[in-house]
Amino acid sequence: MELLTRYLDRSNSISSTTTQDIIKEEMLRDDIKYYFMSPCEKYRARRHIPWKLGVQILKIVMITTQLILFGLNNQLVVSYKEENTMTFKNLFLKGYTGVDEDDYSIAVYTQQDVYDSLFYVLDQYSQLGRLSVGPISFAEDEDGSLLPLIVCKEYYRRGSVEPSDEAFDIDAQLETVCMSHDPLTANKWKTENSSFFDLDFYRLVDIKITFQLKGINLQTVRSRELPDCYSFYVSITFDNQCHSGKVKIFLDIDAQSSACIDWKISGTAQKNTHYILVFDGFVILVCLTSAVLCTRSIVLAIGLLQRFSRFLHENYNRKVCEDDQGEFLNGWYVLVIVSDLLAIIGAILKMEIQAKSLTSYDVCSIFLGTSTLMVWVGVIRYLGYFQKYNVLILTMKAAFPKVLRFCCCAGMIYLGYTFCGWIVLGPYHEKFEGLSRVSECLFSLVNGDDMFTTFAQLKDKNTLVWLFSRVYLYSFISLFIYMVLSLFIALITDAYETIKNYQKEGFPLTDLHKFLREQRDVPVVEEDSQTDDQVRYSMFCCCERRPENDNVILIS
Repeated sequence: MELLTRYLDRSNSISSTTTQDIIKEEMLRDDIKYYFMSPCEKYRARRHIPWKLGVQILKIVMITTQLILFGLNNQLVVSYKEENTMTFKNLFLKGYTGVDEDDYSIAVYTQQDVYDSLFYVLDQYSQLGRLSVGPISFAEDEDGSLLPLIVCKEYYRRGSVEPSDEAFDIDAQLETVCMSHDPLTANKWKTENSSFFDLDFYRLVDIKITFQLKGINLQTVRSRELPDCYSFYVSITFDNQCHSGKVKIFLDIDAQSSACIDWKISGTAQKNTHYILVFDGFVILVCLTSAVLCTRSIVLAIGLLQRFSRFLHENYNRKVCEDDQGEFLNGWYVLVIVSDLLAIIGAILKMEIQAKSLTSYDVCSIFLGTSTLMVWVGVIRYLGYFQKYNVLILTMKAAFPKVLRFCCCAGMIYLGYTFCGWIVLGPYHEKFEGLSRVSECLFSLVNGDDMFTTFAQLKDKNTLVWLFSRVYLYSFISLFIYMVLSLFIALITDAYETIKNYQKEGFPLTDLHKFLREQRDVPVVEEDSQTDDQVRYSMFCCCERRPENDNVILIS
């Protein structure tokens, strides 16, 4: 009798252990299934409100609104700088037609034209207050004195050139001589510095005229924003480095904005600024909330991965494969977190610009633009819960490794053509003058753009180069359009066809997929001994199941 009692106790103990293992396995299966559910399925399963989805929708609306507001303001700033650049060229460059000649503003070819253009800059600068129709004036230092205009000429230390005798004697060391004048003493420039303006053109390398002006961007008042004060650092260069008889004249401007020191404005501009700052602060709060929720989901996924890894190791003595690890480590959450961080940094920079503490419009634009791009790309994650919209994501995911390897190989050929075109055709064709321009030209040729113009612009002044250009262009276009581009498209098409077949016949099952499809019967236990966890997981019977051949975790 005692032996029978021990046997029954041992059998009950084994049965209880088996029951607990089955319950633990079902809990793990249900937790993983719940993690990969869509927000609607999670709500039906456990009545959990999809806070993360709501935050993402709100974030999209707010970040897009913020981007539009900043973009409209940035357009005013950019247009103000560009129009001032055009204004200064028309004010200070004699004979300027409104269109730059290549990369320089204007060119002169005689000594008299050089003197006339040089003195024209000085005269126009001295009369700026009577000429300009915009709010522009001379810059002042801290003591209230006008900052001077500085003229520097750079030339060879000594030299003599006799082209008729094919003889020259040049000291390659450069010397720089500068002079400065107050704008109010313009009438004395030519008389008091006649020797300075006596130029030896065979020794002259360049002449640089630099001065500083002040301006106020009043157009932002229309957008109910406080105007910025600008400092314009103007540089006019007479370039004679080539000594070819052509003196190129460049005008460059470096514009820096700052908060105006003394201002008074009527209306609602200041009040609107406060409202926009509050809105930007709310954007930061929403992005922080989104980042915290996504970080929480990543931590939860890591915990589920560890539990699943222990289960495989204890029951099957196997490790989780890379594909299954990729299902848990959701790249979409990483994308959202990165976009949130960029949006927060961009919002902080925007607030600083709005408060006139910073002027980094370009840096702020990069952060806001990149974050908005990532936010809208992240919307694809929710569309991917629908099978018809999921094809794009799956195709990109399947084709990316092959496309990346293919691009590495094709890139080597592309770089070879780039360097070859630059060194051979660069002196004869404007589209091949620099490495970046060569790459842009070849990329446009691959897409079939501007082909005839590229061929026609190379004149047959040098027969050998002309013949080489034809072989070069024909071989590149034939190789990349008919072979490289076709193979590139074939890789993507092959991935697309594979995904379509998988959606019809079923995706290859990994250990994770097989585990999620299994369903064990949990032994019946006493009703009063049922745990809270068992009751909680019994509600999954109301969860809507997907078709058998549909992969529940395709887009994770």
